[in-house]
Parts: sequence; C-alpha cells; structure tokens
Amino acid sequence: MKAKIIASATVIICAPAIAEETIIMGNVESKCVINTDTTGVYGNPIAGKLSTSTADGGVEPVIRYDVALGGSYTARIVAPNSFSSSPTLTDTVFWEGSSSVKEVSDSLMADYDANAVTYEYTTEYDLHTAGTTWFSVSSLAEYGFGKAYPAGEYRAVVIAECIAN
Repeated sequence: MKAKIIASATVIICAPAIAEETIIMGNVESKCVINTDTTGVYGNPIAGKLSTSTADGGVEPVIRYDVALGGSYTARIVAPNSFSSSPTLTDTVFWEGSSSVKEVSDSLMADYDANAVTYEYTTEYDLHTAGTTWFSVSSLAEYGFGKAYPAGEYRAVVIAECIAN
C-alpha cells in the first residue's frame, strides 16, 4: 500500500504543469460626441480688429456636445489665442476669448455656466446631466497699437475636448 502511495505521489510531482492564458477583450465607445454646428467667422469692423461678435460682422462658432452618460465627462473648450494661419504679422496680437452655454436640452443643465471653471483661454464644464449642450465661443484679436491687419485669410482654431472623469 505504501508503495502505491509513493508511486502515485511521484507521478503527481513529476507531471508537467499545464497552463493556458485566455484573453478578454472589449471596446469602449465614448458616450460623449462633439460636433461643430456653426463655423465661426471673423468680422473686421476696423482695420486692426478681428471679432466673432455679431455686432462686428462676425459669427461665433457653436459647438454641440451630446452626452449619453451624465456625470462621466468634462467639456474643455479652449478659445483661440493665436492664428493657425495668417499673412505675416510684424507686431503683437492681443487676444480675448471665452465660451458660454448657448442652449441646453435639459433644464438641469442650467448651472453649467455658473459652475464653469475658467483659466487663461480655457473653460471647463462638468457635464453632469445626459443630453445635448450647445456652447458658443467668442474670439477677439486686435493687432498692435493702431495698426491695420495685412490683407489675407486669417484662421484660428477652437479646441473642444470631452474628458472622461
């Protein structure tokens, strides 16, 4: 009997270990989608000023955030602080810019502007409620001191991000 136990133990100890790795995969789709509803346009009311203000002949860009999971995302919108393309400029451009809530799909979103965190040209909004929010972005670029912008096309970029919390 002892011989059988010892023989069985020896076979168990000498048996090679068998292991298998099994992969688990998954894809996560964002529950926050960003779209441009209105492309911005700079008005040029005076020679050294470009502005998205309607009063200056401009159009403020409108960015739409569609959020399926409230409380899971932060909207980060950065107003322009430089031109992405322009004619050669030989003087400093003074920038102002901000974003604000233009429209919401749910009245629970009414506090987005009041609770926004703003620093430099950036505004962050806690998207605590599922639904759609439209943000407008203002941009003002004044050239030098009393200088006129050279003729040509001027472009600036608004950066809109959806940050997972």
